[in-house]
Amino acid sequence: MWKINIETKGHTEIVDITDEVQKIVRDSKITNGLCTVYVPHTTAAVTVNENADPSVKNDIIRTLDRLVPWNDRYTHLEGNAAAHIKASIIGSDRTFIIRDGQIVLGTWQGIFFCEFDGPRRRKVYIEIVPGV
Repeated sequence: MWKINIETKGHTEIVDITDEVQKIVRDSKITNGLCTVYVPHTTAAVTVNENADPSVKNDIIRTLDRLVPWNDRYTHLEGNAAAHIKASIIGSDRTFIIRDGQIVLGTWQGIFFCEFDGPRRRKVYIEIVPGV
């Protein structure tokens, strides 16, 4: 298993981790198989989306903030219920196909770590399973 360390600077932030994940896959020397990207935090997530236009990240954040406002009538005592809900909506893991030593992504796709309760120091775990 591999690990990426992320230090977020904002309360809500979407960080492109595509290059780091691709480098781990290359370094693994696995030609074909599966790569799982997992975020072990209840107020953070991982997603796949467009990485060509940076405004997409802002649109995702604004829409999630509208759907799940930070201040509502939540009962969670820590005061970060909105972050937990957003992380649950987006999800904590994604699995990718590895072909010819590279993660298979669409032309405009990237892999993004989503911070919903920062700033914090976070970890992303990568597990690679060789194909047969």
